[in-house]
Amino acid sequence: MAFPAGGSDNILLITDSYKVTHHFQYPENTTVVYSYFESRGGKFPSTVFFGLQYILKRWLIGPVVTKEKIQEAKELYSLHFGNDYFNEEGWNYILEHHKGYLPLRIKSVAEGSLVPFKNVLFTVENTDPKCFWLTNYFETLLVQVWYPMTVATNSRYQKEIIAKYLDETADNMDGLPFKLHDFGFRGSSSVESAGIGGCAHLVNFMGTDTIAGISTARRYYGCQMAGFSIPAAEHSTITTWGKDGEYEAFKNMLTKFPKGLVACVSDSYNIWNACEKVWGEQLKDIIEARDGTLVVRPDSGDPPEVVVKVLDILGKKFGTKINSKGFKMLPPFLRIIQGDGISYETLDTILTNMKKNGWSADNVAFGSGGALLQRLDRDTQKCAFKCSYALINGKEVNVFKQPITDPGKKSKKGRLNLELQDGEYVTMTEGTGDPKKDLLITVFENGKLLRDYTFDEVRSNAEIDLVKNRIK
Repeated sequence: MAFPAGGSDNILLITDSYKVTHHFQYPENTTVVYSYFESRGGKFPSTVFFGLQYILKRWLIGPVVTKEKIQEAKELYSLHFGNDYFNEEGWNYILEHHKGYLPLRIKSVAEGSLVPFKNVLFTVENTDPKCFWLTNYFETLLVQVWYPMTVATNSRYQKEIIAKYLDETADNMDGLPFKLHDFGFRGSSSVESAGIGGCAHLVNFMGTDTIAGISTARRYYGCQMAGFSIPAAEHSTITTWGKDGEYEAFKNMLTKFPKGLVACVSDSYNIWNACEKVWGEQLKDIIEARDGTLVVRPDSGDPPEVVVKVLDILGKKFGTKINSKGFKMLPPFLRIIQGDGISYETLDTILTNMKKNGWSADNVAFGSGGALLQRLDRDTQKCAFKCSYALINGKEVNVFKQPITDPGKKSKKGRLNLELQDGEYVTMTEGTGDPKKDLLITVFENGKLLRDYTFDEVRSNAEIDLVKNRIK
């Protein structure tokens, strides 16, 4: 039997091997298994919850269990284990009694919410007592929300850094949505991960070259167009003109794109000469007369040093104005983009050096690739999915783990609510929460999506305070 590269669309196969055997392992007469997902800590103090809707729509909505999928799973697991551990009876029950729809209930915090770690983000439980084993069967898939969640979180914290410097050095923050551009498609582990991660970045920004990201936002969050880009050069479109042809290559960019924004990589040979002689002298008149903005892109060297030196050279050649905050601005027809070495860790050093040298943050945009979509993992925010409640022999059991070797892995007990108390998120455990105050919304039940978030809603929920306060 042939399988598509990278796996299968058979939901019965989207799990860890050992979970196939777990239906044998729960106590006799277990009828409910209830589990939750949280960020237990990590790099950032809070997380932007995002991406569950993608998983639900991609994998769990509708009649996802069929005779053919059961047979396929039975054959595969028999070969895989060398034994008959597959719960054929349980899956056939779902097919017969639920018409292939999954008898699960999933409740989650609103997508885009910024929630401090150590709080519940979503819960899962079976809705049919005969399907108690189903809850944690899908842990493997559901925990993959860590990826869009962590990308959205990483991106948002970078937005806060950029916004801070715009607030301190720029006339306004109108350009903020385009200040961090996604260059991460080629550095992603797959087209699918680029789509998921690229979409997560667009929760916070509107600039991207990752087309898979805008496609994901369109398909799973109903956004007609979530991100935008501009014509831009790469090294091959400049270096094919030859080292002595850099002037012609640059001029070609200006003449082929006579209006609007256009970006040109300028470090193929000598970035200082390119800025001072080619842009600053030979093509100066064309740039100044052009109906649009040239974005000069340095792409190598030490970013804090290079960005300021490029600004200094261009400022000397094209002139500057002092804005209302007392910082230098290039003319509106000229900007730069730093697309090399950009991450949460480097942004502050670049913007600090710009401010130190009298330059407004509004002169520059940033492009980020591997550090935006790839240089993170499930432990970045210590994401975990744990069982906290079960119903066994009709008795409620508060379930938890508490490893003596790692107190940080202690899990929560009982049914959980997420509430706001004095403006702070609080997870109520052991069934002590007030259902009327619970912020966890039922988003999925018995194979149906009950809450469909638009991308505008997600963006609004995730917006940083500095922008929200200005809107007010």
